[in-house]
Amino acid sequence: MTSSTGSYNYKMFKYFNRKFKITEIEPPKDVREAFLRFSDGGTHMGSDQLRRFLVEHQGEPGGGAASEADRVVEQVLHTRFHLVPNRKQGLALDDFFHYLFRDDLNGPISCQVHHDMTAPLSHYFIYTGHNSYLTGNQLSSDSSDAPIIRALQRGVRVIELDMWPDSDKNDILVLHGRTLTSPVTLEKCLKSIKEYAFVKSPYPVIITLEDHLTPELQAKVAEMATKIFGDTLHYPAADFLAEFPSPESLMNRIIISTKLPKEVLESKSSKDKSLLSPTGTISSEDEAGGKEIPESTSEFDCDYMSESDQDCEDTNTNQTPEYRRLITIHAGKPKGSLKEALRVFEDKVRRLSLSEQGLEKAASSHGTDLVRFSQRNILRVYPKGTRVTSSNYNPHLGWMHGAQMVAFNMQGHGKWLWKMHGMFRANGECGYVKKPEFLMRQGPNKEVHDPKREHIVKKTLKVRVYMGDGWHLEFSPTHFDTFSPPDFYTKVHIVGVPGDNAKKKTRIIENDWFPIWDDEFEFPLTFPELALLRIEVREHDRSEKDDFGGQTCLPIPELKTGFRAVPLYDKKGEKYKSVKLLMRFQFV
Repeated sequence: MTSSTGSYNYKMFKYFNRKFKITEIEPPKDVREAFLRFSDGGTHMGSDQLRRFLVEHQGEPGGGAASEADRVVEQVLHTRFHLVPNRKQGLALDDFFHYLFRDDLNGPISCQVHHDMTAPLSHYFIYTGHNSYLTGNQLSSDSSDAPIIRALQRGVRVIELDMWPDSDKNDILVLHGRTLTSPVTLEKCLKSIKEYAFVKSPYPVIITLEDHLTPELQAKVAEMATKIFGDTLHYPAADFLAEFPSPESLMNRIIISTKLPKEVLESKSSKDKSLLSPTGTISSEDEAGGKEIPESTSEFDCDYMSESDQDCEDTNTNQTPEYRRLITIHAGKPKGSLKEALRVFEDKVRRLSLSEQGLEKAASSHGTDLVRFSQRNILRVYPKGTRVTSSNYNPHLGWMHGAQMVAFNMQGHGKWLWKMHGMFRANGECGYVKKPEFLMRQGPNKEVHDPKREHIVKKTLKVRVYMGDGWHLEFSPTHFDTFSPPDFYTKVHIVGVPGDNAKKKTRIIENDWFPIWDDEFEFPLTFPELALLRIEVREHDRSEKDDFGGQTCLPIPELKTGFRAVPLYDKKGEKYKSVKLLMRFQFV
């Protein structure tokens, strides 16, 4: 944190200098008052006094507060003075202020896994990628293992691969079919998944396979996966599971989700021959030239296998058995109405996929059926085929209806992807977030949560934006304005269910690299369990579009109360080294 005096010089027209005084950053009034209170009016705050501050003001649990207070005193004094700390002396006001602005010691959310991880997979929102191998747009970009690696390093737990035969039908390629995207070999993708699957999180990686292969090549996929993944590959205990296993039971395991082989074969005969690949196979989630291809006469584009189809499967066990036994999460093709597709079976669970438009239609007429289905089964949502630039969509409609896999194009950027990053900052960024209890609850007559019903305000979040720092360390003096320091303001948004959405912004602080706003906002929340706090700093420009100065998105159920250092990220979601805000969060 910079605290210096002097001025910035900006040259105009080569002849004139404009001087701007550098603001000396001082603790806000609220921070000074808290220091005086918990230091008992003294000049230093010792470890015992800091422990009381952590518990009473910051809302930290009392059990570990004593050791945390000792750690803070040691690290702050060692960092600031490079000396062996004197715990008895404790922190002066400036040291205390320095601590509050350190996100590694005083961040806004927990960095530890703290949700119950022993429930079935269907009880969690899961960090999910779409066409995970694409480096750019959906029509002409390269296919590569690089975006798969980046996704896994970020904590994404569901990787999607579209498998096609090569021209000789001897090997398997991964690419976006019937487009100009270049291929990458399946073997390369699987090897990268094996290497990077658990660098960010130990919880299971799910590979969703879009299968366009002959039975012979399916057998080759099974051989390849078995050889590459070895003991990390999970084999289901039965052909059809009555309940999904838990993330904890699948730690450091890779699991496969796709159609059963006979489903792929059946889909061949139901397609228009002109749309088939050279092998004569197609998948329900394919897009040709960026447009979706309907798989059946169903109004909704979804994967679904009817009960009769599954019964037929039981008599066809000699069909590529090596491939079949890899599949833990079954997917299928639609049969009949959406009501039938959302039918819940007591003895088997499965995955059903809807496009974003399919979800919108389903939510308008079958909202409670979606919630009920997703309590035991897995609901996946994927972007519509016209998103050829790899843009994304509002994920909250899926989450509101219990969809575990809201699949996103991870290679882009924008506010929807920022929201996705924000949701999965929860639970130690492990890629699995326990669904709210209200989405899993059933009443005495098996009634479930109705997303359309109006609900009362459960709690109100108070957000105070004190100040910001760090831009002068990340950007050149003329990055925002050629002739003056920047004019920063902060936008504070709630994104969640429609009734909770809200937008506020601070006043503009002109000509200052160290803006001090000290503005407070209140946000009433009906479903805080699904709400995100989106924060974005902009630089006001009178003649052009306001410049971007950083952003973050935080899961409101995970917010820590009290004074917090909030680090900001660039447009691609990469964390700035120095840019952060000092804020305060309270629930009333």
